Amino acid sequence: MKRVAQPRPGEDTRQPASRDLDGRSPVTPDGRYIVVRGRLWRASNPNLPSAQRASLVKALMDARRAVHQARKAGDPATEATAHAAVGSAKIALGERGPPWWTDGAPDLNRHMVRTTPYAAWFEALTQQ
Repeated sequence: MKRVAQPRPGEDTRQPASRDLDGRSPVTPDGRYIVVRGRLWRASNPNLPSAQRASLVKALMDARRAVHQARKAGDPATEATAHAAVGSAKIALGERGPPWWTDGAPDLNRHMVRTTPYAAWFEALTQQ
C-alpha cells in the first residue's frame, strides 16, 4: 500500500493551476483566487496559521447556519446579525476587505476570469 504524505500544520494544501484532488474549484497559479462558474473569488489568506484558519472557518459555518435558521424562522433582525457575522469571518479569512497580498497587484475579486490576466491560464485548464 502506498503511503500518502500528510500536510504539515499550517501548510496550504490548495493546488494552484489545477483542480484539487477532491474536484473542488481550480485555484489560480498565484493562489489568490478560486474560479467558480467562470468567476474569480478571492481565496482565504494562505499565511493564516492552521488553528486560526480552522477557528475562522468554524465561525463562518456557524454564522451561515445562523442565517439559514433566522431566515427559516422569519426573524430579520437575527438574520442581519448573522449576515454581519458571515462578513466578519470572511474579512478575517482574507476573502473580503483589503487584499492579503502586498505586491500591489489589483484585486480582481468577482471578475469574470476571461476578462483578467488569468484568461489564458483558465482557457488552458479547461482544455485539459
